[in-house]
Amino acid sequence: MIKKITILQVLFFGLSVMQAQDFPEAVTLEEAIEFGLENNRNIINANLEVQKAYKEKWKTIATGLPQLSARADYQNFIELPTSLIPAQFFGGNDGEFAEVQFGTPQTMSAGITLNQLIFDGSYVVGIEATKVYLDASKNILEKTVLEIRKNIVNSYFSVLLVRANVGFLEKNRDNLNSNLTELIQLFKNGFDEEQSVEQLRLTLSSVESQLRYAQNMERTTLNMLKLLLGFPTASPLFLSDSLEVLTTPDLFQISDENFKTENNIDIKIAENNLLSESLLYRYERSKSLPRISAFLNGNYTGNSESFTFTNVDQKWFGASLFGVQLQVPIFSSLKRRASSQKAKISVSQARSLLKETKERIFIETQAASNKYKLAIENYFTAKENLALANRIKDKNQIKYFEGMVGSFELRQAQLQLYSAQNNYIKAIQSVVQKKIGLETLLNTSQQ
Repeated sequence: MIKKITILQVLFFGLSVMQAQDFPEAVTLEEAIEFGLENNRNIINANLEVQKAYKEKWKTIATGLPQLSARADYQNFIELPTSLIPAQFFGGNDGEFAEVQFGTPQTMSAGITLNQLIFDGSYVVGIEATKVYLDASKNILEKTVLEIRKNIVNSYFSVLLVRANVGFLEKNRDNLNSNLTELIQLFKNGFDEEQSVEQLRLTLSSVESQLRYAQNMERTTLNMLKLLLGFPTASPLFLSDSLEVLTTPDLFQISDENFKTENNIDIKIAENNLLSESLLYRYERSKSLPRISAFLNGNYTGNSESFTFTNVDQKWFGASLFGVQLQVPIFSSLKRRASSQKAKISVSQARSLLKETKERIFIETQAASNKYKLAIENYFTAKENLALANRIKDKNQIKYFEGMVGSFELRQAQLQLYSAQNNYIKAIQSVVQKKIGLETLLNTSQQ
């Protein structure tokens, strides 16, 4: 019994080690993107849709290939049907009928049928349509990958930015605690007013409340990142990259001013939609063409008074048949014409939508580029303002304890610093969002 328990423990330990190896404990931004593109559930489903499109393509192709089917029938008449035949055929009186039963109570037949499509206009169009359907599935997969990648980058940075904000707030809290301790001592010695102490406590209370909220937000944003990555929420995940590592010069540089929008996924989808509608129009027109098919059938039938079909001496009677079928549509009360005209209108709509999509993407790209440039300018401004606000706060703090400025001026300097810190965090977030948004529009984020 002890030996069995030991073996089970080893097996469970090995399984847990294997599971732990499947999920990394720490990831850089690039590793997070790579992991997410492999494990995100939306991407997995989009990949499955592509696989379904491949199967649908073969399903359509197989329609025009030989179709072989087998059939077996067994019949057991509890009571044979009776037919009435004029009695005069058997020498009877005119006007009388003889009751006759034909056949045997039990019959069995088995046969094979081969069908082959020779010509069908809709089949030719259908083959082309499968490629369009496959391309549509690939476009949806590509769009899903772009969106998930954008969300992973934004979420990764969001976690780092929340942590940076937590760092600012912790530093502010520690600084306020130190100032409060010193201020209380000054108040006890009669060198300051109680109002100054209360005002500083009010500021400290506000900072501590913001810190608790930021710490909770850090856990939430990390869980959102795990969800995007397809990572177990309960498992620990550490981010290897820091904000300082990721805020490289490349983050604040636009590589190409001559933007090319032909790779935009929305344009690809609109082009695919135009092809789809064009094929649907051709399909409706193909319904006016004839359809030719051929078949070959072989059949054997056995008859018996009882179930003797498994006996060696059972007699079987064979029959075979070959035929060609031609179907020519002649008149449908203008139904086919109406369907064809409707499909033609859909083609015009798809062409108009493609033109509108190209113009919209061009405008959105220009707007995204301008917003990205503005976000970069705001970042450097916010960075300078943060350094300036830090110097102002330090100077006012020194002046306050030297009695040169009052508590109001010190509080204003502190609030100004907190605002500069918040603006700095938002500026980095804006740059990241605008950059990845522009890359998604141009479909260059994966290059």
